[in-house]
Amino acid sequence: MAEPARAERKQGTIRRAGKQKPAKKHDPNQIAAAGLPNEDEADFLARTVLRPTVQAAVTLQQFGKNFGTLNLSGLTDALTVQTKLANDGDLARGEAMLTTQAHTLDAIYNNLARRAINAEYMDNLDRYLKLALRAQSQCRATWETLATMKNPPMMGYVKQANISQGHQQVNNAPSGDSSRARENSDLQSKLLEAKSGERLDIGAAGAPGRADPAMATLGEGDRTKDAGG
Repeated sequence: MAEPARAERKQGTIRRAGKQKPAKKHDPNQIAAAGLPNEDEADFLARTVLRPTVQAAVTLQQFGKNFGTLNLSGLTDALTVQTKLANDGDLARGEAMLTTQAHTLDAIYNNLARRAINAEYMDNLDRYLKLALRAQSQCRATWETLATMKNPPMMGYVKQANISQGHQQVNNAPSGDSSRARENSDLQSKLLEAKSGERLDIGAAGAPGRADPAMATLGEGDRTKDAGG
């Protein structure tokens, strides 16, 4: 009784497996991406093509033909992971990339330099040497970039204070410092004050008077008397 039941279950398994659809072969040139709700197909395609990771994946697929046909979706996902790490401040991949590129450029330089020394004609010698020195310059720039990443320069500014005659002081700060601008404005307002709490009278000028008799205008005198007296 147990044998027929076991055989039945086996046959049922085979039948169920036979009804299953064969797995669809994935197209390596197809990029898996999710569209927005109610998004037009043309808009979805344009938005996908503009993604930097997608553009880089297509370029890597073209230049990586020595590795076979690379999967665009897999390349895009891997690049997305690396960009996320870089955004979070993890530049380990960038440092490794610059180091290996510097060594590659050094190999290119040495290869071209050896070709130059074995060149039979002056034009070929000149061409090889120019290409070799260009590779050497790129190698040096790559190492400088890596050194900057490892030891970023200190950023800062120098505040300059100009002291003029009197009580006026002008502070030269960055243009984006609005608080300094307000302080300078308040300082200019204080310069209008003769004393603390008092302001200069900037109203209309009054008629000249004779408040001080000693300073009153003298009358016309006799010059001969004045000279003799």
